[in-house]
Amino acid sequence: MSELGDFWSKYGDQILQALGQHLYLVGLSVVLGIIVAIPLGIILTRIPRWATTIIAVVSIAQTVPSLVLFVLLIPILGIGTQPALTVLVLYSLLPILRNTYIGLRSVDPTLIDASRGQGMTSWEILTIVELPLSAPIIVAGIRLSAIYLVSWATIAALIGAGGLGELIFSGIDSYDTTLLLAGAIPTALLALIVGFVFGILRRLVTPRGLGADKAQILLKPDLRAEVIVR
Repeated sequence: MSELGDFWSKYGDQILQALGQHLYLVGLSVVLGIIVAIPLGIILTRIPRWATTIIAVVSIAQTVPSLVLFVLLIPILGIGTQPALTVLVLYSLLPILRNTYIGLRSVDPTLIDASRGQGMTSWEILTIVELPLSAPIIVAGIRLSAIYLVSWATIAALIGAGGLGELIFSGIDSYDTTLLLAGAIPTALLALIVGFVFGILRRLVTPRGLGADKAQILLKPDLRAEVIVR
């Protein structure tokens, strides 16, 4: 116990400061990703001929190593928070966009036709029928995106954006295992907490009678293999 107290007295302030920076990077990136990806996913369901091309373009960011993207943006945006946020937002888009598009497409067309037959407008059908039914799948995409960003945000420390990665890389540079663990353990715990919180949120937004673990039954047979539900 005394060793734990000594550890906290030595690294506690650094951990809290780095954790705050990490949460800022991840939280803002996820929010910006949601703002961009969900409306874009809705638009693609209305113009499906563009969907494959746009999702393929967005997925390119996932195939490029994060460190490479950081380096490519340094000549344009410099170092620090701005290029880090730009890269993290790019990485956040694909899971949210893909799940939004597939989730909305998976809604039973007969429900949409019945709603239209009752005189509901397109906006009402979207907000009252489509989005609530596809919400578990959309939240699953947000959850996956947030978990990924917790790990990718550690790389942002290499370009001066701070975060828990700063402790990890400082520990590596100085061969200080304790300092390395001071960054690595909170990062792992943060990823677990983020996954747990979004798992609860997914269950909360799941329509009554449809278990969160059975979200894929909303899907048409040809879409079940495509959706990201984790």
